[in-house]
Amino acid sequence: MLDRSPDVITADALDRAGLRHAFFTRQGGVSDGIYHSLNAGLGSADGSDKVHENRRRIADAMGVRTEALVTMHQIHSPDVLTVTEPPAGRPKVDGIVSATPGVALGVLTADCAPVLFADPVNKVVGAAHAGWRGATGGVVEATIAAMVALGADPAAMITVVGPTIAQPSYEVGPEFRERVVADHPAADDLFRPSARPDHHLFDLPAFVVRRAEAAGVGTVVDLGLDTYADEARFFSYRRATHRGEPDYGRLISAIVLEG
Repeated sequence: MLDRSPDVITADALDRAGLRHAFFTRQGGVSDGIYHSLNAGLGSADGSDKVHENRRRIADAMGVRTEALVTMHQIHSPDVLTVTEPPAGRPKVDGIVSATPGVALGVLTADCAPVLFADPVNKVVGAAHAGWRGATGGVVEATIAAMVALGADPAAMITVVGPTIAQPSYEVGPEFRERVVADHPAADDLFRPSARPDHHLFDLPAFVVRRAEAAGVGTVVDLGLDTYADEARFFSYRRATHRGEPDYGRLISAIVLEG
């Protein structure tokens, strides 16, 4: 069993008193093979004992009990859950918010955008899984609205987009572009032609940033980290698919109000 601590990436914007957050890389866990090494995905085909040990290490790094690390059964929806204590099981939503200290909110990704939210003034935090379906469907706005319902002020909020598939790595077909632009005409400039005819490269992180800014969030940051291109640090669903691999690991990003 590996004994190193998980590697994490943090955002200066979220480095505030009373908050703890981390965008965990794939390093510092006990999984092996294609899941090497900090695979947090309970839905993967990795050994459950290894995933649970990885999640124990993640919870420890966040300063919470393992059972206080709340993650979702993500379904690419705009649905958001407000939690006051860790729920039983994994709720089928793509956003979670809380004003309860000691409850760590986690989002699992492997190319989709992990988005962490905080209002450090009014003590409300949130986390969202923003793949293209969730992002275009309104999960960012829904997470912000759920935080406002707990007393958050968008102007005081900080939103950070973590490791995500970046535009140079995200080629999409014509139907994808037509669907997104039909619903969001202003997003047309987030597509640029790729080498293949009728295909484009889509800037998912920029789309998420724009949605947060349009919702009035005071500080919005994109870490600019490409999951597909950086194999040493990140899992990638698309990279695994291109290689014909049978499965892929899941990264976790988390945020918690300290007591």
